[in-house]
Amino acid sequence: MAFRFASTFTFLLLLTTYVSLASAANSTAIPRAKLGCKDSCGDAIVPYPFGIGPNCSLDSWFEVTCSEASTPPTILLKRINMEVLTFSNDPNGYLDLRIKSPVISMNCSGRGTDNNQTVDLRGSPFFYSASSNKFIAAGCKNRALMAGIEPRIVGCHSDCIDGDTLFSTSNPNKTCNGTPCCETVIPSALDILHVTFDGESEGCKLALVADEQWLYSNLTNRSDLQTMEYVPASVDWSVPFDFEFSRESRCYIVGNTSLRCRCEFGYQGNPYLSDGCIDINECLDESYQKICGQDTCVNIPGSYRCEGSKTWTIALGLGVGFGVLCLLIVGWLLYKFLKRRRKAKLKRNFFKRNGGLLLQQQVHSREGSLEKTKIFTSKELDKATDNFNNNRVLGQGGQGTVFKGMLADGRIVAVKKSKAMAAEKVDEFINEVVILSQINHRNVVKLLGCCLETEVPLLVYEFISNGTLFQYLHDRSEEFQLSWETRLRIAREVAEALSYLHFSASIPIYHRDIKSTNILLDEKFKAKVSDFGTSRSISIDQTHLTTHVQGTFGYLDPEYFQSSQFTGKSDVYSFGVVLVELLTGEKPISQEMAQGGRSLATHFIDSMEENRVLEIVDGRIVKQAKAEEVMMVAKLAYRCLNLSGKKRPTMKEVAMQLEQILPLPNSNIDHHHNQKEMHYLKSDLPFPWDSVSSSTDSSFFSRNTGSLENEPLV
Repeated sequence: MAFRFASTFTFLLLLTTYVSLASAANSTAIPRAKLGCKDSCGDAIVPYPFGIGPNCSLDSWFEVTCSEASTPPTILLKRINMEVLTFSNDPNGYLDLRIKSPVISMNCSGRGTDNNQTVDLRGSPFFYSASSNKFIAAGCKNRALMAGIEPRIVGCHSDCIDGDTLFSTSNPNKTCNGTPCCETVIPSALDILHVTFDGESEGCKLALVADEQWLYSNLTNRSDLQTMEYVPASVDWSVPFDFEFSRESRCYIVGNTSLRCRCEFGYQGNPYLSDGCIDINECLDESYQKICGQDTCVNIPGSYRCEGSKTWTIALGLGVGFGVLCLLIVGWLLYKFLKRRRKAKLKRNFFKRNGGLLLQQQVHSREGSLEKTKIFTSKELDKATDNFNNNRVLGQGGQGTVFKGMLADGRIVAVKKSKAMAAEKVDEFINEVVILSQINHRNVVKLLGCCLETEVPLLVYEFISNGTLFQYLHDRSEEFQLSWETRLRIAREVAEALSYLHFSASIPIYHRDIKSTNILLDEKFKAKVSDFGTSRSISIDQTHLTTHVQGTFGYLDPEYFQSSQFTGKSDVYSFGVVLVELLTGEKPISQEMAQGGRSLATHFIDSMEENRVLEIVDGRIVKQAKAEEVMMVAKLAYRCLNLSGKKRPTMKEVAMQLEQILPLPNSNIDHHHNQKEMHYLKSDLPFPWDSVSSSTDSSFFSRNTGSLENEPLV
């Protein structure tokens, strides 16, 4: 919106001649309705954001119907079924709307049945104008009250004095003084009109909300009012902040949520259309030509100028330039102030909507248990991530995008920008943040805090530097190869983390998305379980808390699809798939297996049952792993992948068995003791065949010996 400047005299003159200029302009060039839509109903103009028919209005609230069966045609606000009398501009240039408002009656002869109609505008962008309307009650000892606006009581009481005159011509203020009517102002933003009568007299009682100017100009006698079904009333309305207004428009805020607009001074048209405000040519008016005198009146956008002597032009230019500069500085400062104020208010609204008050309450109520959980400000995280620069993206997934950032204290963090969250899930989201912030396990990625001042919550985790397990298993371009011992250690660390979540956390937590991409490796290649779906909804029952994540095809428990019940044994199944990945180096779903209709889990189970498990071991670890270790890990994975959840081990049992497998005896010092542990471990891993002989060693991996082909492994 540009600033328009002129001298004081010129400004006053522009105000007085604006209407004449508007009529002198070419009306056909002034846009009124949306492109391709009808802009009139009979002689009445229907300006945008209102519109006749679908797709011609801002939304369904502003859609009108035009019935030309009556004379004049009837204009109806379709969604609230309210008849419109006129669309017109008020003295300030804002679009004014007048509707038919009912005359509510009781015990009035000649009116047929009593009219106690209720006007309900709640939920719509419309409400009765408090500045233009008055509430009038007429009748003998009539006490009329507007109901439905608790806790306020609005109404008035009229006396019982003979007479029919409502507004005395001798009264310069033309107000009801209680004989035989009374009046009062209506509350602001009135969106429901429902009247109740309470009086001593049984005579005719009337009540209405009507436009004040119409009342004093058209209504004199009570008997006239008694025959009326409807009276004109002014209705205010507004459009959202994000509406695309004309560049040459001036708007004011309505109720902190919406706007009313008019064209800037020097323009006319429809401010609700993107190019709806058209410049007025002031020089077509003789009064402006007289102002310029001997100089020439030249029209400029939004104003005019008088071109004449060079001295006058220079003086005028310097004066206007200085004034423009001052106003621009003031306007810029005001704009920055309003922008900061609006941004701060928006942050407060987001913080409240995303459950910030609830999280603060949880933090204070737990007396130090959440000391390390920080509620970050959006400014802190904007600075940490360079305003969420795309160069900082670490990864993207179904739940959001993760950015790398550095806090003011130098800590490197991972900031997760979650997807939108439903309002009804706020309490559950905050509860999950509280639960996960208390997890303190060396093999679980630590949740450091969150930010709730943004449209969607931001979660801040510790940064894990060495990528994912998936990357090192399946990216053949990786120079560093995971050894067999490292793979066993990673498996044990992940199992210990899941065992902690299932059995040692304050409330059992089921991960629901265990996969190699959710297992991160730090600088020492220690495993860290990540991505608990904290940005997604959670559910709480009597015994446990589970994070609702869709899961990943190839890792999901088949029993889950049948029962729709996710249990701790479902995490065990997913971990079993990870064990097979570590063992084989194959992806859970690959193109070759998919063409055969099988997943890695199915392929592994078939290999076990056909006594071919050593044939599918990752070739990169063949010379490192002992056959006995491989078979024990394979048997453990086989148990984890059992189709029946009840027959699978718990994560605590899995962690204990992996701890016994790693490391196997590498010296003769504790050989006898370790042999006993191996015997126990083998007996604890039931399998439909005999166990591998303790004498089996890495020679089983040799593809050149005949022992593999001639002697069954199990």
